[in-house]
Amino acid sequence: MPVLETGRADGAWCMLGEPLTTVQIAQTGFGWLCLDAQHGAFDDAAIVATMRALAVLPARPPVAVRVAELSSAGIGRALDAGADIVIVPMIETVEQAEAAVRAAHYPPLGGRSWGPLAGLWGGETVSLAASRTELWVMLETHAGVEAAESILAVEGVAGVLVGPFDLSIGLGIELRALLAADGPSDPLPSIVAAARRTGRRAGAFAGDLQRAERLRELGFEAVAVTTDATLLAHGASVVLGTAATGRTSF
Repeated sequence: MPVLETGRADGAWCMLGEPLTTVQIAQTGFGWLCLDAQHGAFDDAAIVATMRALAVLPARPPVAVRVAELSSAGIGRALDAGADIVIVPMIETVEQAEAAVRAAHYPPLGGRSWGPLAGLWGGETVSLAASRTELWVMLETHAGVEAAESILAVEGVAGVLVGPFDLSIGLGIELRALLAADGPSDPLPSIVAAARRTGRRAGAFAGDLQRAERLRELGFEAVAVTTDATLLAHGASVVLGTAATGRTSF
């Protein structure tokens, strides 16, 4: 199973639910990918099809799945399909974090049952002893931010993923103000500090390079710098711009 390296890791956030598009993106050098099953088009079938398509690559980046909700079935299915990281949204309490751990990890830490799907298409089935589950929680509300350190200290939680858009809504402040606030007690720096004190990874969704740079300045390392839809749009713009000037690459 690929492992997300420490330090800066630029990711691509995939929302289209299209397996072969995701395979193409996986070969371009991103440090990690996320398949979005909460606000994207990745349902269970699309996640399975994508992980099966990625299995033919000689090497691939780590793949995260953001599940739709805190659900034992949803978390287990994403991991059974081959996700290296599972991201659980809207975590606000230690109890919710503990429930996510039970869903994501095998006994004795959790209560997940054994059932990897890779063997169904001839892929590699990792042994129970070699399995490595990375559970990341999303803190998107005032309650989640206030309890950040206690949540991240829960055994079995590996990291935190912040969506600044949802967090700004949850806190009732403008996105620009959230990103600009850099005092120790401000939301984003306080989450990063909690992650560092508990030895957890800190990641964030940016969606564009300018926000990505700001999030890195605030201490986030694993940052989703773009989406699959944006990559397609940029690629089309480049091709059409080249065509308009009469230049070709043939």
